[in-house]
Amino acid sequence: MARYAIGDVQGCVTELRELLLRISFSSDRDQLWFVGDLVNRGPDSLKSLRLIRALGDNAIAVLGNHDLHLLALAFGKSRIKAGDTLDAVLAAPDHGALIDWLLDRPLAHFDPAHGDLMIHAGLPPQWTVPQALAHAGELHAALEADPAAFFDHMYGDQPDLWDDALTGYDRLRFIVNALTRLRVCSCVGRMQIKAKGLPPRQGSSLMPWFEVPSRASRDTRIVFGHWSTLGFVNRHNVLGLDTGCVWGGSLTAVNLDEPAFPLSVSCNGYQQPGE
Repeated sequence: MARYAIGDVQGCVTELRELLLRISFSSDRDQLWFVGDLVNRGPDSLKSLRLIRALGDNAIAVLGNHDLHLLALAFGKSRIKAGDTLDAVLAAPDHGALIDWLLDRPLAHFDPAHGDLMIHAGLPPQWTVPQALAHAGELHAALEADPAAFFDHMYGDQPDLWDDALTGYDRLRFIVNALTRLRVCSCVGRMQIKAKGLPPRQGSSLMPWFEVPSRASRDTRIVFGHWSTLGFVNRHNVLGLDTGCVWGGSLTAVNLDEPAFPLSVSCNGYQQPGE
């Protein structure tokens, strides 16, 4: 069995189909890991969701920030933003089944047989992998118990530093921001959620989350997406797979047992940076 991890699809279903052909995907032998952001900004979020859901047990997907935005819209707790391409999902006759399927996706996936962890964005340096999985489980339980209440409190950038004593929605908001929005933080783990673009220059107090020297998760290989300007990353025991499909880059897959040889398909530019 081959395990292929795939970067942020974001509704680019034509490119996803081409990539599955490129890797010669077979439902008899292969497993697909999707790093989140299955939807939004690309041209066909509805067909992307339907395709990935139809893969059944062959597909493992974690939630990204755009997936959570779709869920918040479905529960009436957010508004359509400029650049969103989610109307077709919300109007589809099978939208209820698609939303239920998406709501059931985890925030983190760990493969104990191979020792790989998949998340959408990042981990604060204080978290070990068992702690990350426990916190992802807390968040998933809150989503299952009362999604509308969670989405009422999800948005915001604070708190920005982990504390074991955090409780309630402050605790959940930190967890969701780390797992689905984090790119850079300070050496003590203070997150700068709004930071985008290229990594900070040398001498900055901020650094990519996976470059923090004291990171407690450094002995586990972590597969992630979310940061399109990085391109393909295979260093510091991490695999970064967001290669900017929706921005005119590529959609990338990597065999997790042969990570030095990523496979990509070029993509149309469906959005412009800054939109």
